[in-house]
Amino acid sequence: MSERRLRVAVIIGSVRSGRFGPAPANWIAAEAAKRDDLDVDVIDLAKVWLPDVLPETAEAPAPQAVQDLAPWLAASDAFVIVTPEYNHSFPASLKNAIDWYVEEWKAKPVAFVSYGGIAGGLRAVSHLREIFPGLHAVTVRDSVAFPDCWEQFDDQGQPKDPEGPLAAATSMLDQLAWWGHLLKDARAEKSYPG
Repeated sequence: MSERRLRVAVIIGSVRSGRFGPAPANWIAAEAAKRDDLDVDVIDLAKVWLPDVLPETAEAPAPQAVQDLAPWLAASDAFVIVTPEYNHSFPASLKNAIDWYVEEWKAKPVAFVSYGGIAGGLRAVSHLREIFPGLHAVTVRDSVAFPDCWEQFDDQGQPKDPEGPLAAATSMLDQLAWWGHLLKDARAEKSYPG
């Protein structure tokens, strides 16, 4: 069964001081880790420190921070992006992290956990859904959203009313695993042509 396990990277997209992101990220990582088909890594962009300036050409050597993160992304079979909604979209730190990499995203599924005010980060997710297909990644339909997120979690970082988020997480992770296995098998059989 171990060869059927997928490595999932949960990526905390905000680097803002005082951010809320670690609470939903740690929660979804813990839920994913309970499954017998997923191994989970948490990648915190606030600790990765990717540079803000991209090189002029793709042939230029990547900065060390970019090189250090690349193997973690490359080894991942699937991703869960945890994003806030800043000004009706996702944070620049997340776009920066997406743009530093190309091959690492290809032919892999991406799911979303969002949080924010009344919209729960869904506008940020909508924008991300437009970006990942351009990197030849597949976004799963279902997601988890936390509107008015500051009222949704207790002091221990757990949802106060877990029933809805757990149902959404189960559906999202089921879809992520389905796509993850399908695409992992396809990549093993033949290189992705894109």
